[in-house]
Amino acid sequence: MHRFKINKNEIDNARAPLSQEEAAHALKVLRLKDGQTVQALDGEGGMWSACLRVADDKNAYLELTEAISNSEAPIDVTVYMGIPKGDKFEFLCQKLTELGARRLVPVRMERSVAKIEEKEKDKKLARFRKIAQEAQKQCGRGMEMEIADPISVKELEKKVREHELTLLLWEEAEGYRTRDAHKEYPNASDIACIIGPEGGISEKEADAFVEAGAKCVTLGPRILRAETAAVTAAGVIMSLWGDI
Repeated sequence: MHRFKINKNEIDNARAPLSQEEAAHALKVLRLKDGQTVQALDGEGGMWSACLRVADDKNAYLELTEAISNSEAPIDVTVYMGIPKGDKFEFLCQKLTELGARRLVPVRMERSVAKIEEKEKDKKLARFRKIAQEAQKQCGRGMEMEIADPISVKELEKKVREHELTLLLWEEAEGYRTRDAHKEYPNASDIACIIGPEGGISEKEADAFVEAGAKCVTLGPRILRAETAAVTAAGVIMSLWGDI
């Protein structure tokens, strides 16, 4: 089933225009015809069965025929990610969207080699959000995963306290696992996890996060790559507390 993003505020009498980009994708790339059944997503949780209507060779709109039940997970998952190198953050924008995470927050950590400089921040974030939007359509989520602005370690220390449960995934952790956290907080509905960049989280940072209230957990005896740890953590959280 082909899915298209619409603007909730532009819905009028169960009709929603497609943006030029979405219309071009439907008409030029997918070569869809007038009257074909598709789905509409508004990025805020709304999903509908819809009928594609072609106005001309460049413009189209959707007739919304029936609301579809939301596919959002029952828990709010936030991933705080030490900024990784290369295209790994793009990979995470896609995979964490598919897993159902609510937001992804890049963190400027001590051992982060990659940077998101202020002068290039808007351009990079726009690309990250575009990747998340495409993943959202592919996996059939009604809500778009938030890609937040980069924050510092000090700012993250404050955010630890805002969540019902924050898990610090640290390669130096021993004994305490995600299943232990689940036994301790079985009804948690707002869960965050902190993951370091390629060089890991420094002991100083780890101590600060634990002091702020984070639970230091291990993902097992093997050292995982940063992007593997992020996807694994989100998957395990969704399995224990969510809908996987």
